[in-house]
Amino acid sequence: MIRYLIIDDEYIAHDIIRGYCDLMPNMQLQKSCYDAIEALEYLQSHTVELIFLDLNMPKLKGFEFLRTLRHPPRVIVTTAYQEYALEGYELDVADYLLKPFSFERFLKAVHKATAEASPATATRGASAPLPEGKRIFLRENKQYRQVEVLDILYLEAAGNYTKVVTPQGVIMPREKISDLYSALEQEDFLRVHKSFVVATRHIESVEGNRIRIGEQLIPIGKQYKLNVDRLLG
Repeated sequence: MIRYLIIDDEYIAHDIIRGYCDLMPNMQLQKSCYDAIEALEYLQSHTVELIFLDLNMPKLKGFEFLRTLRHPPRVIVTTAYQEYALEGYELDVADYLLKPFSFERFLKAVHKATAEASPATATRGASAPLPEGKRIFLRENKQYRQVEVLDILYLEAAGNYTKVVTPQGVIMPREKISDLYSALEQEDFLRVHKSFVVATRHIESVEGNRIRIGEQLIPIGKQYKLNVDRLLG
């Protein structure tokens, strides 16, 4: 569950953000704060994983508030002022949303914020495992489903859709396999065929020109064989 906080002095902004979050599973609103002072008081005794932060607020501005936090959670800035973007990135905000923003752009920001590794794991080597609990949102039909990356066994192309195969079942977002592969950390996933990407951690064996993951035998395409050879050392 991703616990989040909204800090904005505009009531309509709260309604929009809360409405967008209600469309996604595992997003739990902890508090709606209408100025940064109220948020500071709340965070003294509570923790959240994500903050939606407006910049131009009374009493204490958004970035001033952010500088007071010793260990800030992930922050998505929501503002009508583009000129503050550089300062936001210097403060390591996850994303910068210019009002008004669409649901698609909002979803991309949440995905980015919740998928990023914590500072302790961000510098891990290429062979290190993904941080436990890392998740992505996948759109299937009219809902967004949250999937733990560690559970993904492999991806299979299906035209403009991609089959995302997990032990719990198959999810088919309307997304090309190349786009989804790019969204994943490629040191933990391997393109082995024009129609298949496998999670290297779930490979049980390589049998000639096929890879076994559970009961599934996945073909290795000729132009991708070098990728597998490099994996095998």
